[in-house]
Amino acid sequence: MQHKGIKDKVAIVTGAADGIGYAIVAALLQEGAKVILNDVDADKAANAIKTISQQHPNCCMAVPGDAGAISTIDSMVDAAYDTFGRLDFVVPNAGITLFGDFLTFTPEAFQKVVGLNLQGAFFLVQRAAKRIISEKGKGKVVLMSSTVGIRAYKHLTTYAMTKSALRTMAVNLAYELGSRGINVNVIAPGATLTERTRQEQPDYEGMWRQLNPNDRVGTPQDIAQTCLFLLSDAAIHINGQTITVDGGWITAGGYPEDIE
Repeated sequence: MQHKGIKDKVAIVTGAADGIGYAIVAALLQEGAKVILNDVDADKAANAIKTISQQHPNCCMAVPGDAGAISTIDSMVDAAYDTFGRLDFVVPNAGITLFGDFLTFTPEAFQKVVGLNLQGAFFLVQRAAKRIISEKGKGKVVLMSSTVGIRAYKHLTTYAMTKSALRTMAVNLAYELGSRGINVNVIAPGATLTERTRQEQPDYEGMWRQLNPNDRVGTPQDIAQTCLFLLSDAAIHINGQTITVDGGWITAGGYPEDIE
């Protein structure tokens, strides 16, 4: 174990049956934490718990459901205290990306993106913070933004708005919750090779290797290790900040249409 301050702590991670969320859960468990694992797909969540339990029995509990729904949020926070007796870390990782031209983007699609990406994160942090404060505890939050919340990307205006808003949320909550013992920071992942991105683009890794200055695509483990750092004692004086994990894409990287 390399990260001080994580052993025996309890975390909630949403959207965690696979991809970046699952990597964060696995990394936390490896460091000795206990985790409430959420995913909208109950079967995938159950399979994730089955795999995890082989190495970390009784350390991870699934709370499936829509991470943007208040009922699911309340269930996750209650489960952390009812099952493990405390809550220390919150990682609202669940999110949705919907591509669409700005001029034809529908109100229904807009509400779907905002409902999960913003409402889910806002109210999970709110409910968790209220409970942590009432229990006289301390906590750390890592919000999951995106490089698309920093640099423009075609047909992703609504998604980009939500991811940029999460960075502003962290700045404000660092001020509002810092004195209550809760730090709030942000990770902005760049192109990351996951089950979803591999399915959406068969040559995702090859394409983004060409577009990233450091000639590689990101992995879920890249994001998970950054998350562990922000949750650890080493980051105790970091608050309201965004760490971009993208291989340098926002500095000079290209776009898919740039590939000839």
